[in-house]
Amino acid sequence: MIASLILVFVLPAALHAGDIKQLFKQVEELNIQRHGYTLGKELDSGQLEIASAHPQKATLPETFKFQDEGMFIVAQKNTNRVLVLYESRDNASQKNVQDLIGDLYMSFEDPTVLAHDKVVYWAFTGKGKVSSEKFDTAKEDKKRLDIIATVKFVSDIKIMEKQQQDLSGYVYYIISSDPILKLLGASNSYAEIP
Repeated sequence: MIASLILVFVLPAALHAGDIKQLFKQVEELNIQRHGYTLGKELDSGQLEIASAHPQKATLPETFKFQDEGMFIVAQKNTNRVLVLYESRDNASQKNVQDLIGDLYMSFEDPTVLAHDKVVYWAFTGKGKVSSEKFDTAKEDKKRLDIIATVKFVSDIKIMEKQQQDLSGYVYYIISSDPILKLLGASNSYAEIP
């Protein structure tokens, strides 16, 4: 349900973007970073060296994918611009989940949407992060927000529940720009991380 709400607000940005270079620039200016990589930004020479040393199989021919420690990076071949950043963990302990979400909170502050204590979204327009209040108001007023980037965190384990030693599950986060992926025809390839 939350994913469909985000998509409803994302589609208009893709339809009005027109110029992918401008969209890349807008996304890059948001400075959405994780471990030295910035969404929409061109990889630097050191990052390109890591990419050639740790390649992964890419989903689409116009992209390349690599791993830098625990994080995966997908970039566009002809521009070397970052399209997707993600990390996933099987059998993550509840402490691992809480540490990861805590780290994301430190990076991106309060989320735009928190659902079922297992899904957290941060949504960004060209002007910056969308607050939960602004998102709720837009939803109530049926106004479109031109979301150009999101950070999505999903966990099998409830995030805020009191810690239990034997609790473990699957967790991932993905940082992407759905309008850019749609313009490249790649949105379905990176909608969910397996």
